[in-house]
This record gives sequence, structure tokens and C-alpha cells, in this order.
Amino acid sequence: MTRPRQSYESATRDLEPPFAAVDLAAFRANAADLTRRSHGRPIRVASKSVRCRDLLRTVLALPGYEGVMAFTLPEALWLATDDDGGRGPVTDDVLVAYPTVDRRALTGLARSPAAARAVTLMVDDTVHLDLIRAAVADARAEGIDVPPLRVCLDIDTSWQPFGGVLRIGSYRSPVRTPAQAAALARAVVARPELELDGIMAYEAQIAGVGDAPPGRPLYGRVLRAVQRRSSVELARRRAAVVRAVRDVADLRFVNGGGTGSLHLTGREKAVTELAAGSGLYQPHLFDQYSSFSGRPAALFALPVVRRPAPGVVTALGGGYPASGPVDRYRLPAPHLPSGLSLSSDEGAGEVQTPLLGPAARDLAVGDRVWMRHAKAGELCERFDRLHLIDTDSGSHVRTVPTYRGEGRTFL
Repeated sequence: MTRPRQSYESATRDLEPPFAAVDLAAFRANAADLTRRSHGRPIRVASKSVRCRDLLRTVLALPGYEGVMAFTLPEALWLATDDDGGRGPVTDDVLVAYPTVDRRALTGLARSPAAARAVTLMVDDTVHLDLIRAAVADARAEGIDVPPLRVCLDIDTSWQPFGGVLRIGSYRSPVRTPAQAAALARAVVARPELELDGIMAYEAQIAGVGDAPPGRPLYGRVLRAVQRRSSVELARRRAAVVRAVRDVADLRFVNGGGTGSLHLTGREKAVTELAAGSGLYQPHLFDQYSSFSGRPAALFALPVVRRPAPGVVTALGGGYPASGPVDRYRLPAPHLPSGLSLSSDEGAGEVQTPLLGPAARDLAVGDRVWMRHAKAGELCERFDRLHLIDTDSGSHVRTVPTYRGEGRTFL
């Protein structure tokens, strides 16, 4: 039994699995590594990768972290205005990372002076601008003194070489060129109900794609070459976009980066802040990067309930696949004891997960196996609480609710 496993077992000996745990020692070490790679740029915490208010507070209290990047407007309103049992809002600076068409939430934002001062909405189309404008107009018609609502322009960062014949990157914003960004900025300025607050340009093809896939060295070399070329093209275009938009209006921030690209994006003079979140938990997909290595911080424990064959044990539950393209990398991965693997026939199942390998011979019914999710915050959609432990001392620190545990499921 390795020392980490001993510490996990010691800290959770009174808990009945399945349960989820976060190693605070690893969490803080990962947070420090993210700031080390950020070149002095402040990091806005991506809440979708954490999904726990207590841990959002924990990381925001650390040096180098400022503000939250939320994934929906209802979540942003909750983080910016709920008093959290008398502790006050989690933050007074929330950027909503994706455009919203939630009219009820927009109305709530317009009717709340505190939220209007704290929340910035994402836009990439004049349709978004008109929806926000209508919410402000409705609130003002009711006699509410609504300040202009703040918006951020989302810029497409995909790499499109050979005249756009190829597209490498995610399908996000239709706004790509400096001229398009300036045109949208002018559309914002033309609407007195709105205020242009910032620019976001998230390079998913670099930040979210590991460049060292296991067992595929040639593919890894190709990925690294593509990411280098994409990074150079984007740095030039992002700087040009920022110049074009600043000719129209002042900007409070320019946001870029992600866990996998902080070390690159943080060097760009045009970028004033970075975003990251997955690297705090270090899910197993983030082991596939050559530029950094984090400590597994978020895990879940399953009980062994069967020994169906020599070298095989069966754990209860565990079928927690991650979003994204359907492949084996989206499944949870056995972590401890080392030497376990999923069955190629069954994978991780809804009610049972067979585990094979040499380590299975030493596991008895009633023992635990420790698993890692492929992605970060999605684990919190499966569990209503996180048991915070400290592997340095082998102690259980406290138990905190996830978003789900607080009755909040935003997507």
C-alpha cells in the first residue's frame, strides 16, 4: 500500500463508499503550480471545473487568483449575490463564459444592483445585445435604476490554415477578425444600456488538448507542432483584435488561456488575465501534457463487492463518463492501488465496475479502490458532498457540499 493510499484510507476510515474526496494538500500544490506558470497574470477561476463554493473560496483566498468564470448566468447570480449562510457572496467579479438567452435570469440581473455591478455577460452576436438591452429596458420601465450591464466579446481562437480549408479548435464565436470584433464593439457602444467590459479568447485547441497522449508518440509530436503554429497565429491575431476594440472603447480586461496553456498565453502583452480550473483537481485527462504535471486532488472511492474470477474484482457503481467525444479516455481511471484496469467489455458501469490486473488479486470484498474522473467539475454532478482530506497529515478536515448538494444543477 503506497503512502498516498494509506493517507486516503486513514483520513476516510469512518466513511462508507462510494464517496468523493479532495486532497487539500494536492489542491493547494496545484494552485501554486498554476500561478507559477501564469507569468504574473491573475487567474480567474473556472467554476465549472470546481463546482463547490467552499473550494472556490479556498482558491480565491490564495495569491494570484481574482474573480470567477461561471458557466451560466443563474450560477453567476448565485455566486455574486447569495450570502452563503452569512459568509457573503463568493465573489464580486463574475464573468459568464457563455452567451445566455435566459430571459428570466437576465431580468433578475437587471433588477439587482449588486449583481449588475458584479456580473459580466458574454456576447458574440447583436442578438445577445438586444436580449440584454430588453431586460434593462423592462427593469427601467418598472422604475428600477439599472446601471448599464457589462458585456464581454467572445473571440474565435481556432486555427484555420490554408485559407480556412482546415479548422483546428472548438466551434465557439463567429467573431474572428479585428474588423468583426470592432464592429461588435461599436454595436455595444451604440446601446447605452450596455457597457463594454472585456474580451475573452479561449484557445481550446491548446489549453484543453493534451500534447502527450499515452502510447501515441508520433501523434503527440504532430499535436505539439500544430499547437505551436496555432499559438503563434493566435497571439498575433489576439493582439490585433485588442487594438481594434480599444480604438472603440476602453477595456477592463482581456482574458485568455486555460490550464494547458497558461505558460504560453501569460507571455502575451495583450492579455491581462488568465482562466483556469481543471488543474486544481488534476483529472486524468490532464496527465497528457508535456509542459506540466499536477497532483491528483479529486478522487472517488468505490467498495469492492465481488471477486468473480481470479485477478478480477467488482466495485459498486463508478459509471461516471466525462463529456466530449466518445472514447476510452472519457471513462474514469483506476488510481489506487496501482495495477488495476477497466474491462474492455464492460468499462465503468452504472451499478458495477469490474477491475482487472495484478492488484486485484490482493483486494478483498469490503476493500476500497480509488478512482479519478476524466474531467474536473463533472465529478461533482455525481456526488452531493466532497470530503476534504489532508494527505500530509492523513486527516479528514471537513465535509462540504457540491453545487448538487446545495440543490443547484445549472446544466
